[in-house]
Amino acid sequence: IYEYQTMICELTGMDAANASLYDGGSAAGEAALLASDVKRKKKILVPQTVNPHYTNTINTYCYGQGIVVEEIPSKNGIVDTEALKNIYNDEYAGIVLQHPNFFGCLEDVFEIEKIVHRAGGLFIVAVDPVSLGILQPPGAYNADIVCGEGQALGNDLNFGGPYLGIFAAKNEFIRKVPGRIIGKTDDIDGKDGYVMVLQTREQHIRREKATSNICTNQQLNVLTACVHLSLLGKNGIKEAAYQCLQKSHYLAEKIDSLEGYKLKYSSPFFKEFTIETEKEPKEIIDALYSKKIFAGIDLNKFGINNSILIAVTEKRTKNEMDFFVEALKSVR
Repeated sequence: IYEYQTMICELTGMDAANASLYDGGSAAGEAALLASDVKRKKKILVPQTVNPHYTNTINTYCYGQGIVVEEIPSKNGIVDTEALKNIYNDEYAGIVLQHPNFFGCLEDVFEIEKIVHRAGGLFIVAVDPVSLGILQPPGAYNADIVCGEGQALGNDLNFGGPYLGIFAAKNEFIRKVPGRIIGKTDDIDGKDGYVMVLQTREQHIRREKATSNICTNQQLNVLTACVHLSLLGKNGIKEAAYQCLQKSHYLAEKIDSLEGYKLKYSSPFFKEFTIETEKEPKEIIDALYSKKIFAGIDLNKFGINNSILIAVTEKRTKNEMDFFVEALKSVR
């Protein structure tokens, strides 16, 4: 666990990381609670570009605490920074930003950081850990808290779980971090020893005053992530991220050239992108499923009409992507 925490700190550029939470959504919810507690304010801003499932979880976490979760509109698939300047003020405890966001687009993190910190709020960023192989880490743009989903770090999909939630923060918030933190020390013989150094919010420490739980046991998933990152190394995760970037752009360009399909947003993206379709997305997804292809996510359910969210990872081959494009032609 200590080695996992160390690697998460290196990836994110943050001071401290905990031993994990349930998943990315619960980590985002905990981050919102931490911001409210630190700032003693009952309002959190969550852009429309954040994963709707994360937003729902944040709302669930905040509801019982009387914290109001408000949205900020998007423009071209990213946060409208001009609107943010007009909306964001010192009434908010902070903002939860996803980067890359739900649509795969890259947010203007440096500009958003200035707006949030200028008003005294905390800057919370939900990340894709693989993207940090090539994108600047949150520590480089002065994020206060970093959360994210660690499933991509060598863990199987497992029909939706269990996963591991990434949570890292600046040192000044370490005593308010949920879960536990493992540290390294020397035993009486001078050998390396690993101990639980902080668990300030858990039930078996705080009893009825607890504000965090022990997160069952995500450590098997953490162990997998640790082995995965160790085997990849710095060059390996950079290569994985680079392949995600190159392959997703290759496929996006191919689909964008088809009649009846076009890229919905022109903003830069990492490995997910959104396609606007002339036909109903469900019709396309069902047709491709019969060819054993999962085409993507129908965004109609999230209020984005005639659009499909597509993800391309380092595992996809050129032949697979070309086959996907040919299959899309057949249901144009």
